[in-house]
Amino acid sequence: MNAVTPAATAAPARPVVLGRAALATRVGAAAAAPAPVRIVHLGLGAFHRAHQAWYTAHATDAAGWGIAAFTGRDPHAAEVLAAQDGLYTLVERIDAGDRVEVVTSIVEAHDGADVARLAELVASDQVAIVTLTITEAGYRLRHDGTAELDDPDVAADLARLRAAAGALAGARPRTALGRLLVALDARRASGGAPIAVVSCDNMPDNGERLRRGIRSLAALVSEPLLHWIDGSVSFVSTSVDRITPRLESVDIPAVRAAGWIDVAPVVTEPFRDWVLSGDFPAGRPDWASAGARFVDDIEPWEFRKLWLLNGAHSILAYAGMRRGHATVAQAIADPECRSLVERFHDEAVAVLPVGVEHDDYRAQLIARFSNAAIAHRLDQIAADGADKMRYRIAAVAERSVAAGGSFHASAAALATWIGWVLAGGAAPEARAADVRRAAAASDPVEALVALVSPTLAA
Repeated sequence: MNAVTPAATAAPARPVVLGRAALATRVGAAAAAPAPVRIVHLGLGAFHRAHQAWYTAHATDAAGWGIAAFTGRDPHAAEVLAAQDGLYTLVERIDAGDRVEVVTSIVEAHDGADVARLAELVASDQVAIVTLTITEAGYRLRHDGTAELDDPDVAADLARLRAAAGALAGARPRTALGRLLVALDARRASGGAPIAVVSCDNMPDNGERLRRGIRSLAALVSEPLLHWIDGSVSFVSTSVDRITPRLESVDIPAVRAAGWIDVAPVVTEPFRDWVLSGDFPAGRPDWASAGARFVDDIEPWEFRKLWLLNGAHSILAYAGMRRGHATVAQAIADPECRSLVERFHDEAVAVLPVGVEHDDYRAQLIARFSNAAIAHRLDQIAADGADKMRYRIAAVAERSVAAGGSFHASAAALATWIGWVLAGGAAPEARAADVRRAAAASDPVEALVALVSPTLAA
């Protein structure tokens, strides 16, 4: 296990800057030594560090599995983490207080624009896995899962990749899938062994959607690469769960009390869950020893989490902000917001696969949402609403309509977003231009519904 808790050693009288040399002084050189890079990650953010990096650090074979992580567009996270040798403190927060540990599984941190290093790593047979946490919007996919070629960044990347004329490593794409395509081509060109690509974002059947998206790009760029992907890349689907809000301040008293100066801490809840389905042809860490589950059918787990947790989050965000709330804990304490969530939950569980446990999960969710020690801001959850509502709310409504059941709670949930948009609500939005056009249409409600679900609009 490559995670160090305060119990491992007495904290020094004065905090010191976090780094491997300082950690080695406290816990010994072996525990602080970086593991070899065998996993490459796209989307270096707080959730990855609270989830996949945590599971990797807590696996029984963690010493053999290091992570090289790449940011999206903003290099800042890589810069601060690289200055600490990839180390950071993870703070589990509950009302009773904070628990702090140092996570050591990230051994390289890079700006996502460093496509050359990305390609070099993925081309190495030592690397067995590529994981992604790039948010739903980061995939830039159409409803059918293929690449959104009308997206200006996707179109620009496609032009760059085509202009590279087979030498994709020089294309320098800006989108995550464009960069992944370059990295996979580098592995193909080096005669590399099969590899697993693992989506850890909140989309149903995320591995299959990633496969469709990357194949649709490859088909337009390189036929040999497309054939290699079909024969040598396994796309793994996952369900991921751990509430991890963005920090307002990195100055956390519990971290200093544990003896560290850390400019890249992560605050999260104690609860965590990871379910995976798919093949790992080049091996994987023993994530099961850290609590992960491997199943043949991911769909029930994906839907339970995506609808009951993420769907509720979106409802609380849009309804809560309009009622003057700032955090999830405040919104769930509001009887009107809670009623919207519970009615939506009733409708969602009616279209979950038979046999999926949901009673305990729902009760746990209300308790997790009520954890006031986690300041999960509603304005952060509100970002990229058009993509989130498609997967979190519209999917339930579509199934409810198809089954001939009630869809009123789903409609009310969708209306929280529509009402927020039409009232002038503002948050980062990957499809901002589409949302503005829909909101300005002669029938804005119909246009906004069509934006998230052509099926419901019809």
